Amino acid sequence: MNIERTEFIAWMERIIERFDLLKEQMLKNQSRFIEVDGEQLLDNQDVLQLLKISSRSLQRYRTDKKLPYYTISGKLYYKLSDVHQLIRECLNS
Repeated sequence: MNIERTEFIAWMERIIERFDLLKEQMLKNQSRFIEVDGEQLLDNQDVLQLLKISSRSLQRYRTDKKLPYYTISGKLYYKLSDVHQLIRECLNS
């Protein structure tokens, strides 16, 4: 199978464009998460989706001090390690 040099270069440019798009999407997804001291912070939506619970249940976990939270600029955040700890405690009880 022979292809001309110009056709090969065109294909390679398309491939590189695709990689650039993937790189942009990955950077966008990474910047979505906030990290403090190497610890990933999750917002309410992230925790609700991760635990598959209602917002009322999440509020109950906060009120009962089962899940520590942090307020930054009026928005609630949770450490990923605290969420994992809550899951472990629920599994053990």
